[in-house]
Amino acid sequence: MPALSRRVILSAFAALAMAACGNANGSDGDARQTRGDALPDMVLGDPDAPVELIEYASVTCGACAQFHIEVLPTIKADYIDTGKAKLVFREFPTPPANVAIAGFALARCAGEDQYFDVIDDMFQAQPGILMAARQGAVGPALQTIGERYGIQGEDAFQACLTDRQIREDIADVVMSGEELQVSSTPTLFLQGRRLENNLTSRTVEGLSGLIDTELEALGLATPAAAEVPAESDAPEATAETPAEN
Repeated sequence: MPALSRRVILSAFAALAMAACGNANGSDGDARQTRGDALPDMVLGDPDAPVELIEYASVTCGACAQFHIEVLPTIKADYIDTGKAKLVFREFPTPPANVAIAGFALARCAGEDQYFDVIDDMFQAQPGILMAARQGAVGPALQTIGERYGIQGEDAFQACLTDRQIREDIADVVMSGEELQVSSTPTLFLQGRRLENNLTSRTVEGLSGLIDTELEALGLATPAAAEVPAESDAPEATAETPAEN
């Protein structure tokens, strides 16, 4: 799905509360107080894992939802949970702008320990959220998701969605992606190399094969199990029969 430009993201945030959620008090809020002064890369898995998979994605992108629901769970179980690889997730909003940015804002406001839970929730609920957006009722749907991760009440919800620093940080992520020629989502990089947007990189079998190749290049491939001969060459031991008297 085509991504939004940095300028569009900045302007979308200015009208975010009214467009997505109804009336707002117009202040920027202070949702970043417990999250520090900078928004780091969000990493799923061991930050020191030898293989790095970077994904530029949007919570309003259907192909991204398919990847996260159908492909990533197996990749996570086989490579990320086992310490062989890590996923670096980078926000790259696609239309509708207010919904994509709001979803990312909620994930950031929920905190690093719940970030990927919110992202997964957004992908699972994507059809309903987009339908609510078309009907002009997306605010309550997003607020319900936020409440599941500690963003309680209208004031906290609005403060998160109108956080100026989140707007600027997401815009910076988009700009860095554009410098890498990212123009659609999902876009994947494996060990710094951009993957073609095809079945080789968007299926469990294809992506597993690519990761295995990188592990082999690093000398970290799992050795094949030693073959056990079907029959031993040694003669079978037999119990001695006592001699008859």
